[in-house]
Amino acid sequence: MCRMMLSVLVLIAVTLHATAAHATPHQIIILRHGEKQDAYRLCDVGVQRSLALAAQYLGKGAQNSLFAQRRAPDAFIAITLHTLELVSPAAQSWGKPVILYSSLPTHGRTAAQANVMLNRRTQEAARDVMTSRQWAGKTVVMAWEHHHIASHKLEKEFPGEKVTLRQLLNLDAHASVPETWSGDNFDYFWIVNYAKGSQRPSRFETRKQVFAAPFDAVPSNDWGQPPSYPTNSRCEK
Repeated sequence: MCRMMLSVLVLIAVTLHATAAHATPHQIIILRHGEKQDAYRLCDVGVQRSLALAAQYLGKGAQNSLFAQRRAPDAFIAITLHTLELVSPAAQSWGKPVILYSSLPTHGRTAAQANVMLNRRTQEAARDVMTSRQWAGKTVVMAWEHHHIASHKLEKEFPGEKVTLRQLLNLDAHASVPETWSGDNFDYFWIVNYAKGSQRPSRFETRKQVFAAPFDAVPSNDWGQPPSYPTNSRCEK
C-alpha cells in the first residue's frame, strides 16, 4: 500500500512539473523603458511617452489597443525605476499593480555588479512568466532594460548562461529577432505569441510606437536611427 501511494505521489509530482513547464502565456508584449533624465527618473520626453502609451496602446480605452478585444492584460511586469515609471499610467488605468522584479540603483555598486543583478532578476522574471500556471494562456506586458531584452555583447560576456529575454523567452529561435536592441530606440514593441503547451514562439512581430496628438511630439524614429529631443527635455544622450 505504501509503495502504491508513493508511486501515485511521484506520478502527481511529475505531472505537475510537466504542466508547469509548459504553462506559457499566449502573448508577451515587450517594450523598453522610456527616455531617462538620470538613474532614478524619466526625462520630460519619457514621461510623455508613458502617458502616450497609456492613452494610445496599453491603457484602458486606448485608441490603438494592443490587446485583443481591448481586454485587460493579465500582468504588467517591470525591473527598474524607469520601467516602473513607464508602465504605471497604463497599469493604473486598468486598476492593476505593476509586478516589480526590482533591480534599483544602489550607491557603490559597480556597473559589473549591476549587470549581474539585472541578469538574476531577468532570469527570475522569465522563469516565472514561462512556467507559472497563473500566466498560462494569458497576456503579459514586460517593460525592460534594453540590454537585457537583447544584446549580443552582453550574451557573449556570460557564455553558458541565458541573460537576455531574447534567450530566456526563446526568441532566438526566430531569425527575424534582432540580436541587439538598438540603443537609439525607445519606440518599439516586440510582440511574441506562443502556441498552447509550447515554449517556442509561434509568431514574432515588431511594431513602432506612433503617437497622435496630443502626443505627436514623442519621438517615433526608425529602428537604429537616433531620436531628436527638444532642448529643454533634460534627456540623457
